[in-house]
Amino acid sequence: MPTRRELANAVRALAMDAVEAAKSGHPGMPMGMADIAEVLWNDFLQFNPGNPGWFNRDRFVLSNGHGSMLQYALLHLSGYDLPIDELKHFRQLHSKTAGHPEYGHTPGAETTTGPLGQGLANAVGFALAEKILAARFNRPGHTIVDHHTYVFLGDGCLMEGISHEAASLAGTWKLGKLVAVYDDNGISIDGEVEGWFTDDTPARFEAYGWNVIRDVDGHDAEAVKKALAQATAQSERPTLICAKTIIGFGAPNKQGKEESHGAALGKDEIAAARVQLQWNHPPFEIPAEIYAGWNARDKGAARERAWDEAFAAYAAAHPELAAELKRRLAGELPQDWAEKSQAFVAKLQAEGPEVASRKASQMTLDAFGPLLPELLGGSADLAASNLTKWKGSLDAGNGNSADGKGNYVYYGVREFGMTAIANGLALHGGFVPYDATFMVFSDYARNAVRMSALIPAHTIHVYTHDSIGLGEDGPTHQPVEHMASLRLIPNNHVWRPCDAVESAVSWKAAIERKGAPSCLVFSRQALKHQQRDAQQLADIRRGGYVLSDPLDGKFQVILIGTGSEVELAMEASRVLAQQGVAARVVSMPCTDVFDEQPLEYREGVLPRWCRARVAVEAASTDFWAKYVGFDGEAIGMNTFGASAPAPQLFEHFGITVAHVVEAAKRVVG
Repeated sequence: MPTRRELANAVRALAMDAVEAAKSGHPGMPMGMADIAEVLWNDFLQFNPGNPGWFNRDRFVLSNGHGSMLQYALLHLSGYDLPIDELKHFRQLHSKTAGHPEYGHTPGAETTTGPLGQGLANAVGFALAEKILAARFNRPGHTIVDHHTYVFLGDGCLMEGISHEAASLAGTWKLGKLVAVYDDNGISIDGEVEGWFTDDTPARFEAYGWNVIRDVDGHDAEAVKKALAQATAQSERPTLICAKTIIGFGAPNKQGKEESHGAALGKDEIAAARVQLQWNHPPFEIPAEIYAGWNARDKGAARERAWDEAFAAYAAAHPELAAELKRRLAGELPQDWAEKSQAFVAKLQAEGPEVASRKASQMTLDAFGPLLPELLGGSADLAASNLTKWKGSLDAGNGNSADGKGNYVYYGVREFGMTAIANGLALHGGFVPYDATFMVFSDYARNAVRMSALIPAHTIHVYTHDSIGLGEDGPTHQPVEHMASLRLIPNNHVWRPCDAVESAVSWKAAIERKGAPSCLVFSRQALKHQQRDAQQLADIRRGGYVLSDPLDGKFQVILIGTGSEVELAMEASRVLAQQGVAARVVSMPCTDVFDEQPLEYREGVLPRWCRARVAVEAASTDFWAKYVGFDGEAIGMNTFGASAPAPQLFEHFGITVAHVVEAAKRVVG
C-alpha cells in the first residue's frame, strides 16, 4: 500500500514531466500543493470520476490556475477520462490539458481559471448556489442538496482586489461549506513576496468573518487532514486554511525559489528531484499500486448510487419539489415559458408604453420573474437606479430567506466580484443569474464578463445609464467606448433595445441563450414606442431588422440605429422624405445576433447595393465601420461626455435629427 507521500509524489512527477515535455508551464505550485491535494482528494472530496456532472458532488476550484498540472494530475490519477497521452501533450493544440484549467474542455474542471482571484469568486458563487438550493429544496429527513466547495489559491489571488470583494461577501453570507486553502509559499514570479505583500492574511480573513486555521504545515498530511476536518465540521462560516508550503517541493536546487514557479525545471533538476523524492520511475510512468491508491471510480459510483436512492425517496415524498429541482438542474425552462413570455412581448407592442428602457427592463422582470424561480439577480448597490429589483424580489444573501425562495442578491459596490460570483452561480446549475451596474462601470467588471463568454457561462449582465443620455453626472459616468468594448468580446451578445418591446425581447433572448452570456444595455431616459407589424416583432430576435421603409419600398439610404438613437433615425427618415430622399430605417438591438443570421437575411436588411448608409449611436463611432463601409458615415461620440441635461448634451455633441439628415444627404451624394 503506497504511503501518502508516494501518492503525492505521483502528482509531482507528472507535473515535472508534463511541463518539461511542453517546455512551458508552472511546476512549482503543483509540487508544493501535492500533499494537500492528496489528503483533500482521497479523504474529503466527494465526486464521481465516472460522471463528472453528478449534481451533489463537491466542487473543486483551482483559483491559482497557472498550476493547472496539479488538477490535470489529480483528474488523471483519480480516474477521470483524461488519459496519460493528454498529459504528455500538456499545453499543446487540441489537448485536453490546456495551459490553465478550462470548463467544458477538460472533464472535471468546474470553471475556467487563470486570471487570478476569479476562481475564488467563482467558488463563492458555487457555495452561495448550494446554500440557496439547500434552503429551497431540502426537507426534514431528505437532505439532497449537501456539498462543499473547495478552492485552492495563492498569493497572487490574494493580492488581486477581487479577493477582497469575494471574501467579504462570503463572510457576510456565512457560506460555511466554502473551504479555501491558501498556498502560503512566499514566492511569486518576481521572487520573495515579502517585498510587496506583507498583509496579515489570517487577520484579514478573520475580519471578514471567516473561520481561519493558521500555520498548517502543508507537507504534513495529518496536519492537513486535521485542518480539513475542522473546516468541514462547522457550517457557520467559510474557512481559510493557511498552509505553509515549499514551492517546487522535492527539486533540490530550485525548491523555495522563483525559478520553480513558471518554467520547466530542466532535465538535470528533474533527475535530482527524482532522487530526492525517491521516485524511481521513467517520465509519465505511474506504478499500478499508485494508480490503485488514487482510483476513485468505485467510491464515486457508490456515492452517486447512494444519492440516487436518497433522491428517489425524496421524489416519492415531495414529487413536485423533485420535479422542479430536476428541471432547473437540466437547464430547462418551464413548460409555459414560451407562451407566456411571448404574450408579454405582444402586450407591450399593443400598449406601447413610453418609458426608459431600464424601467421597461423592470416591467419585464415583473412579468418574467414569477415564471422563473431560477432567476437570481443582483446589483452593485444600484438597485434603485438599475431597477433590477422586481415585485417578487426577496433577499437571497443569507440563503435562508422566505424558506429558500430568495431571488435577489445585494452585492454592494463590488462590480468585479459580483460578476465573477454570478459566473459561479451559473456554472453550479439551478440558476439563471443576472448582475447589474451602470454601463460605465462595466469596466470594473470587464474581465469577469470576458470570462463568462470564454467559459462560457449563462450569465446575464445588466447595464443601465447607457450613454450621455444619463445627463448631469457627467463624463465620469457617461459611457463612450464601452459598447464597442463589450461587443468585441467573442461569444458575448450585447443588446441595446430602442423601446419597451425590444427590452422585453432582449431579456427573453438572454434567458433562452443556454450556456453563454448576454449584456443588456438600458437607458436612463424615456424612449418612444415604435410601431411594428407581426413580422417586425418576430424579427427583433434576429438582432437587426427593417423598422421602416418608404411606402413604395424603394430607398436611397439606410439609417441604422440602436437604443435611444432609433427614434432619431425614425424622425430623420420622415424629414428626409419631405426633402425627397427615401430612407430605410434599421433597428439593430444586437449586432452579435444579427451577424449570426444567414447571409440571405442580412442581405435583405442591409443589401450590398445600397452603400449609402448612416449609423447613429451615442457611443464610439469606430465600431460601425463594418456596417457603413467607406462610403457611409457614423454619428456618435469621439470624445468623452460632459455635465449637462441630456437634451443639451445630444445637441452639443451633434447627435441630432438634423445631423443625421445632413449625413444622409452627403452619403447619397
